[in-house]
Amino acid sequence: VYNATPTWGVSVGDALGVAEPVVTEHLHQHQGQTFSFLGIRVSSPLSLVVNGKRPPGSALAPPRLALSNPSAPP
Repeated sequence: VYNATPTWGVSVGDALGVAEPVVTEHLHQHQGQTFSFLGIRVSSPLSLVVNGKRPPGSALAPPRLALSNPSAPP
C-alpha cells in the first residue's frame, strides 16, 4: 500500500473496502512475453476500510521532500 508507514499493512484474509478506486490495466512486454495485470489506486491508505474499520492516522506515511539539481557540479 503506497504512502503507508512500514509498520502498517493488510494481511491475507483481511476484508478490504476501497472507496473511489482508480483501476488501471497495465500491459508490459519483456523478452517476448506479455504481462497484463490490474492496478488499483486510492488517494490515501486512510480512505480504505480494513475489517470494518478505518486505519489509524499513524498508518499514513509523512510527506518527504526530495530535491535534485542535475546541473549542479558534483
